[in-house]
Amino acid sequence: MHIRRIGEVEVGAIGLGAMPLSIEGRPDEARSLATVHAALDAGVTLVDTADAYHRDAGEAGHNETLIAKALATHERGKDVLVATKGGHLRPGDGRWTLDGSPRHLKAACEASLRRLGVEAIGLYQFHRPDPAVPYAESLGAVRDLLDEGKIRMAGISNADPGQIRQANDILGGRLVSVQNQFSPAFRSSERELRLCDELGVAFLPWSPLGGISRAAALGSAHAPFARIAESHGVSPQRVCLAWMLAKSPVVVPIPGASRPETIRDSVAAAGLVLGAGELAELDAA
Repeated sequence: MHIRRIGEVEVGAIGLGAMPLSIEGRPDEARSLATVHAALDAGVTLVDTADAYHRDAGEAGHNETLIAKALATHERGKDVLVATKGGHLRPGDGRWTLDGSPRHLKAACEASLRRLGVEAIGLYQFHRPDPAVPYAESLGAVRDLLDEGKIRMAGISNADPGQIRQANDILGGRLVSVQNQFSPAFRSSERELRLCDELGVAFLPWSPLGGISRAAALGSAHAPFARIAESHGVSPQRVCLAWMLAKSPVVVPIPGASRPETIRDSVAAAGLVLGAGELAELDAA
């Protein structure tokens, strides 16, 4: 596995997005654990989770608890950076709601600490801005958690350039990561990626494979991913992740997976080198 950095921590270039293991359509626990273990066996050292990754009412933190169990039952579990998030909620009826209040974020962090079974969370991320709460107040709570040693590093998610700069200021220059949606089908976070590159802040694309399932469709805007994949004898998903990694050394994709074979294929993208012409074609797709 090729190495990248989040703050001062070295991580594998491809992480694991664990959300599919806990929301609607989730696999049984045995396959979930096998998927996380396959990721670790392949060299993954970053696992992304959140307290809101669950399906039913009354099971908040399902994904965090699952990840803690998976890491505790694998010899490399202690080497993994666990990135979790707070500020989103799921009432259990399919909706996603928000609570960015300092009181909620601090209570959510305490609950995440208990579920993960750690004294300090490796990377804690403010999940999504809450229009009902000033952004500075939400980030002030994250800063307090950092100062108190409850979290080792701080990040944000679903943020625009202004919020990235504001968060870094509030955190005293200690912002280490930005997690935004970015994929062949969703490229509006290019400006955030460029800003992270400028600041030296890790950019973690969530749902990085969006649109790739349609890559082979005749006339699809994403068909170049399928054609280039065929020329290399690999999957379009692998080409997609290699394209992202080539954009900047700060990019660390976190593809979701619910099967061992899926995450193994994703991890292999770190070793796929695309030519300049191929990258330009994918940029334009």
